[in-house]
Amino acid sequence: MSAELEISGLNKSFGGIKATDDINLAVTANELHAIIGPNGAGKTTLISQLIGSLRPDTGRIVFRGRDITRMPAHARARLGITRSFQITSLVMEMSVLDNVALAVQARDGHSFRFLRPARAVAHIREAARGYLEQVGLGPRADAPTVALSHGEHRLMEIAIALASEAGLMLLDEPMAGLGPEESALMVALLKQLKGSRTILLIEHDMDAVFALADRISVLVYGHVIATGMPDEIRFNHDVRHAYLGEE
Repeated sequence: MSAELEISGLNKSFGGIKATDDINLAVTANELHAIIGPNGAGKTTLISQLIGSLRPDTGRIVFRGRDITRMPAHARARLGITRSFQITSLVMEMSVLDNVALAVQARDGHSFRFLRPARAVAHIREAARGYLEQVGLGPRADAPTVALSHGEHRLMEIAIALASEAGLMLLDEPMAGLGPEESALMVALLKQLKGSRTILLIEHDMDAVFALADRISVLVYGHVIATGMPDEIRFNHDVRHAYLGEE
């Protein structure tokens, strides 16, 4: 399978602390690749470098054969790289449908026009409803976003990423703050999306990681100590010692 994302020799330091330490990683097309590791391992710093909000000290990031290491964040977004969850992009004052309709409109290359809101255009409105149905929020389309639960906001973020036709979805702890039922819904949704797009998943919920991931990379002190299939990672001695524990 071809590599959708290639990271080579990625380094980022803050003072004397190496947040990412010579990271080398390849994510194949339509793979769900999980990044796990303890707090402070450098996971968020890695994601920030991938979306362009943080520039690496050294190293190279290639997306679909194109070097994007020095490319600004907005240009990466146009290439189809989206980040969800840790920093919400939802407009709470707008309806659920309006939020997703704006993503459809932006994808089509149109700016938001106050005199002709996105939801007033039939094909945009219907496309937005379709994405909401896909994530199970169809019945909530006309509700104000502020009225939705935390878990429903997470599902909205997925709908917006789908609406933007993201080629690479960077999901930063989608299970954070979810109850058991909401987590189960999120896992089921991500299972449905597997194989249709490339997903890089940062997550602390190990049950979700091992249920979803095609491959897993383990980050400790900014360095990848192991990459492999879920069972390879589960029984890797170094990983068990550094992160998963012996049980």
